[in-house]
Amino acid sequence: MADMNEKLPKAVDLSHHLSEISKSRQPSPLKNLARYFGKPGILSLAGGMPSPAYFPLSTLSAETLVADSFSLAPPAKDDSGLSWFWKLFSSSKKERTEHLSIPKYADPDSSEAISLDVALQYGTAQGLVPLQKFMREFTERVYQPQYSDFTTFVHAGNTDAWGKAFQTLCNPGEMFLTEEWTYPSAMASAKPYGIRPVAIKIDNEGMRSDDLRKVLSEWDEEARGAKRPHVMYTVPVGQNPTGATMGATRKKEIYNICVEFDTIIVEDDPYYFLQEGPYVPRDIRSSASSSKSKDEISDYIASLAPSYLKFDYQGRVIRLDSFSKTIAPGSRLGWFTCNERFSERLERQGETSTQAPCGFGQSVITQLLTKQWGFEGYIRWLKGLRSEYSRRRDFFLDELLSLFDVRSVYMAQGTWAGCTAFVARPRPHSGRAINNAVSEKQDFPFGDKPLFSFVAPTSGMFVWIKIHFENLPSFSAPEDKTTMEVRLWEKIADAGVLIGPGWIFAATEDVPQEAEGHFRIAFSHAEHDTMKKALKVFHDQLLDFFGYQ
Repeated sequence: MADMNEKLPKAVDLSHHLSEISKSRQPSPLKNLARYFGKPGILSLAGGMPSPAYFPLSTLSAETLVADSFSLAPPAKDDSGLSWFWKLFSSSKKERTEHLSIPKYADPDSSEAISLDVALQYGTAQGLVPLQKFMREFTERVYQPQYSDFTTFVHAGNTDAWGKAFQTLCNPGEMFLTEEWTYPSAMASAKPYGIRPVAIKIDNEGMRSDDLRKVLSEWDEEARGAKRPHVMYTVPVGQNPTGATMGATRKKEIYNICVEFDTIIVEDDPYYFLQEGPYVPRDIRSSASSSKSKDEISDYIASLAPSYLKFDYQGRVIRLDSFSKTIAPGSRLGWFTCNERFSERLERQGETSTQAPCGFGQSVITQLLTKQWGFEGYIRWLKGLRSEYSRRRDFFLDELLSLFDVRSVYMAQGTWAGCTAFVARPRPHSGRAINNAVSEKQDFPFGDKPLFSFVAPTSGMFVWIKIHFENLPSFSAPEDKTTMEVRLWEKIADAGVLIGPGWIFAATEDVPQEAEGHFRIAFSHAEHDTMKKALKVFHDQLLDFFGYQ
């Protein structure tokens, strides 16, 4: 990999993208002393570090699951949907663990040892040295940036990382590009700084390159009240909330547009390793598996939709990685990958805000990744997670399809143009009869008008459902969808099931103009029996709301 890096270009100078506040940041006076801390023979009486002798921990220990805890094979066709928890902890398969222990003081002869006197002490914004090395190797081997002088360093989770990124790149009053439906906390964190989103249309792969070009090329600074955006925020894999996966061709198109219009891409990618692939309905699903073969790392990496880094030869991508979806959200740990100039500015910001992420999380995850699993073990763990979340996704959709009369329809127009959507109607044999008033007003046979539709997610943790409120007799104008969405959401919540209301995921207030409302429903957390009960409530409340009794 080192030889290959020597052949790659260096990042171009993109320092003109830095915000005024970022350019004014100076090294923290205290943190500036850190470069001396590791110098052999130094006698340090500087700083305000407490003595590790008074840390009330002698060792930090844990029992960790082995890297191959989860099967890579898909379930048999008649799999009843038992959860991973039951399979893992049932008497027929006892969990396999390894002991993890971190001492207070490291072996003085080991430069790579992890110890509590270092991990729990004040540290640099770059993170523990062994973790830095692991992140660098992982990024080189998996994401393969196309420039040589990229940098990796830690952050306290992707939401924290996005906050640092937009403050480093954007001035108050500026705007940034994002998908028309997107992660609400990313929008909320930028709003108080007077930094506003510009919505780009999406399809079954996420952000549309044609609409991105249209927005940038037709930008009217006077009409918009801001100069043309030079920063993009995007969730390209497991797009939140739609679950779309952006492929290589689309990423190349968008990257080239960003080069043309000199735009920085902030790639928020916490669901990258939850690429579940296309959903296949249960009645035609095969239990055969091609993943039982060699199980080679290179094959697995090649099977994943590439990161924007794979096409980044200029250093204009700031990639945000997180351990939240692959190890644990409470670790509050992830890492940046970006060019050296951006890295240096982001580090300056970290020194006076979060400093380093929590030492407990850093030490445990570093020990797990570097001493127990290693690169190969972590890859095996990620492959197992993909298999498990694929099972959960499939079970959820299997159950949803079993409750309704669902037909697959090729969509010629709208948000899902060019892809196959599932369109749901009430089942005629469900024992329910259509309300007479509805029948008279709409004059259609039972079940002719859809209740909702969706495109099966290919990545992530969510199903994004469009509710066809326009088929309600009381519907009169597109504006009604917001009121109806809230009413239906409250009705389902009052019945005991909490789902995500669609309106909170709209990037701007005028997205979208169509009549449908939306819900984001997670399949990631609840066990299968809970999912089944929740979907039955969703079914009953939805039919009641539409007038079926």
